[in-house]
Amino acid sequence: MSFFYDVFGLLYWIITQIFFSLYNLFYAITHPLSWLNWNDKEALMKFIYYGGSQELFFVFVTLFLFITIIGNFYHKILWFFVRILEKFCNKIGHIFAWAGLIMVIQQIMVVFIQRIFTRAEISIGFGIPFEFDISWFAEELKLYNAMVICLCVAYTFIQQGHVRVDIFYSRVSFQTKKIIDMFGSLFFMVPMAVILWMYSWFFMWRHLITPKVSASDKIELLIRKSKILKWNVETIGFSPNGFSAYFLFKILIIALVALIFIQAISFFWRSYLEWKEGENSENKYLELEKFDDFSNASEK
Repeated sequence: MSFFYDVFGLLYWIITQIFFSLYNLFYAITHPLSWLNWNDKEALMKFIYYGGSQELFFVFVTLFLFITIIGNFYHKILWFFVRILEKFCNKIGHIFAWAGLIMVIQQIMVVFIQRIFTRAEISIGFGIPFEFDISWFAEELKLYNAMVICLCVAYTFIQQGHVRVDIFYSRVSFQTKKIIDMFGSLFFMVPMAVILWMYSWFFMWRHLITPKVSASDKIELLIRKSKILKWNVETIGFSPNGFSAYFLFKILIIALVALIFIQAISFFWRSYLEWKEGENSENKYLELEKFDDFSNASEK
């Protein structure tokens, strides 16, 4: 009996949280200054708390369930969200893929200035120059590398560019493949994204403000901490003259997790629609990159 009681209690808690999420979403939309007015220290602490809270999680769960249920009857609506999310990830990937080129150019510039011209610093700009030590620009290369990894991960997934270790996937039927994809999205990608978000969200804020915050802090404690809150952005490098904006790496972790979460949801919806509509809908509306012109040019 205790087992069934626990199961009933869990279901009751989940249903309650889903209903409360509707109120929380409505309140957040109608009272934006209560969490977006960062001049108010309490509002900033509320933003930090709810950004990694179960309340926010159930808001997304409720939206996901609502869109999925509606999309089950009206496939065009669900395809619309799939296309929007995939287009968003593709655009982000297109933009920040250029960071790879910038990284190569800057690496060449660092080598030339340091080894050939034997200069200790680089000055860029007119009037008031942007001037840092050569080691600052050398360490900044890691930021471009992190941009490519964190902000192009969903784009690469959409373009089917990730390495796959296929044990039995290619041998099963189309319908089974879609079931595997849906299961993987919900029970691997989403839980991983949630866990990473919980750790990285508060990890980021610990390098931006004082006093330190953690996932175990209650809202009442954070409100009390807000009285002594101040910005303390991390600007300490690994070397005296090295790169001084390492807080950007923490922000990139958050962006990475957000893109993983977005891609997990869109991939679930795509797999679900392809499962329902059959093989004719495989890769429907999928915007894959074409490199025919480049391959033909190389052959010539």
